[in-house]
Amino acid sequence: MTPTPSRRSALQLGSALAAATAFPALTGSAHTQSSWPSKPIRLLVPFAPGGSSEIVARSAANEIGKTLGQTVFVDNKPGASGNIAMHECATSTDGHTLILGHIGTFAVNPFIFDKLPFDTNKDFKPISLLAKVPSLYVVNADLPVKNLKEFIALAKSQPGKLNYGSAGNGSAGHLAFEYLKMVSDIFVLHVPYRGTGPQLTDLLAGRLDAASVGAPAILAHVKSGKLRCIATGTKERLPQLPDVPTVAESGYPGFEMTQWYGLNAPANMPPEAIIKIADACSKAMKNPQATERLRGDTAQPVGDTPAQYAGFIKTEQARWRLVAARARIKPD
Repeated sequence: MTPTPSRRSALQLGSALAAATAFPALTGSAHTQSSWPSKPIRLLVPFAPGGSSEIVARSAANEIGKTLGQTVFVDNKPGASGNIAMHECATSTDGHTLILGHIGTFAVNPFIFDKLPFDTNKDFKPISLLAKVPSLYVVNADLPVKNLKEFIALAKSQPGKLNYGSAGNGSAGHLAFEYLKMVSDIFVLHVPYRGTGPQLTDLLAGRLDAASVGAPAILAHVKSGKLRCIATGTKERLPQLPDVPTVAESGYPGFEMTQWYGLNAPANMPPEAIIKIADACSKAMKNPQATERLRGDTAQPVGDTPAQYAGFIKTEQARWRLVAARARIKPD
């Protein structure tokens, strides 16, 4: 049936009104997406100031802020193995709060704490892996071993007589050495300390035989000869220690132990914001000014996509869940 002229006019008017009503809504939505961020962004760091987390957080924050056109300020919130900051980020609703992700908070804590006030996988969105910090396996210079193979042979000949230190139960160094024990089938006694400082004091004094520590904290001691690096936990050899083989090269293919730092957001962060931040991270981790200090401290800049970072976290969780269960690791 062909519409009458009056009916055609009514239909045209209705269509015009519908379009006029929809257009502002679309324009408003686009404006909301393009206007983010509308205020400074808070980057929660679940550790005390100092160390690798500080270097990574501030280097990234400065460059990300430039790209997004807003200040990104670092807010250190240590405590409860990082869970205080994690809970604060997970429950934030301002749309401008992020957290510095870490191997401990995202790949270890879910398996060593009986209960957490948040769901690590559901309450956070991955944005980008920022950097990896190599873990070094070191021994006191007086221990009669020159490499990892000799250390493992010595440990197997004297089960339980050698010891290693860590910064505490559930720390990266604790996990790193338990991982080595698992793949090499050795028994070495764990001596937990309250922090890296006291641990290094006893390691340098010879009261400890071995340890696994992030490269920035001990590289100078290795260079001076006070400690001997018997292997690195990286996939490839470090430029700063070209003569030191990796654990994988030493007979344990696929072995990797690095401390890592990424950027995560609360689950309520809009997808458009996630994409913007991820793009800014990629630019930041490729900027020589931002990465110069990272490389100087042996940190390896990354800057990948949310999907890549999500896959990385999943792989890390599978690795450390097994290690934590086998070693029966519980927080202090």
